[in-house]
Amino acid sequence: MQVKLNKDERIDQLYSNKVSIIQSSQVFSFSLDAVLLADFAQVGNKKIKKVVDLCAGNGAVGLFLSSKTAADLVLVEIQSKLADMARRSVQLNDLQSRVRVINDDLKNTTDYLPKDSIDMIVCNPPYFINYDTSEKNPNRYLAIARHEIKTKLDDVTRVASELLKTNAKLFMVYRPDRLTDLLLSLRQHRLEPKRLKFVRSKTTSEANMVLVEAIKDGKPDGLRILSDLITHAGTEYSSEVKRILYGQTR
Repeated sequence: MQVKLNKDERIDQLYSNKVSIIQSSQVFSFSLDAVLLADFAQVGNKKIKKVVDLCAGNGAVGLFLSSKTAADLVLVEIQSKLADMARRSVQLNDLQSRVRVINDDLKNTTDYLPKDSIDMIVCNPPYFINYDTSEKNPNRYLAIARHEIKTKLDDVTRVASELLKTNAKLFMVYRPDRLTDLLLSLRQHRLEPKRLKFVRSKTTSEANMVLVEAIKDGKPDGLRILSDLITHAGTEYSSEVKRILYGQTR
């Protein structure tokens, strides 16, 4: 479907599933963390009927998942410009029949969706605490996407717990230096961490991302630390990342 693009916008594609996303130089564009989160999320179970993407931005994670599941998807984004881009990306991919965009603060998500009704949630939230002394991007769109200006970690985990059915899963990508905060917040809100995967640019590098799966009301044990994902081999992407991005090793 043809959609109208603003002058600052372009269309990018995830070649592994042919999903097209409207991007803009003025706002936060999806990057590797969104792609890796969509790959990490286990959405293939046919029992999964409704999926929510919190902090959806321009809709990248939810739209990437749309090729892996027949479930209905709800994308929740507070910034109106990004939510509008997500809606037009939904149209661009002819997904209006099963992908819905909510432009509101995620703290209000239960005004739109019943509690205990969601089969899976994904979230790529702001990573940085909003200290008064924090150096923030002068671009307001980017600052909100990166810092906890509008949304805090506890807001994400509390709302996710309210929305999820018992034994349903939350998948998140986060910063390793805030992993302790994440794990404590998850458990505080009845979300038990079950799988954890560190992402490194090379084998000798410190982790720069962490992927986490948690289960609502899961038993408080059994956390698995998976093999690290290495993103680069020399100056190129690793074979694993090429598979995720392009659908094959090349």
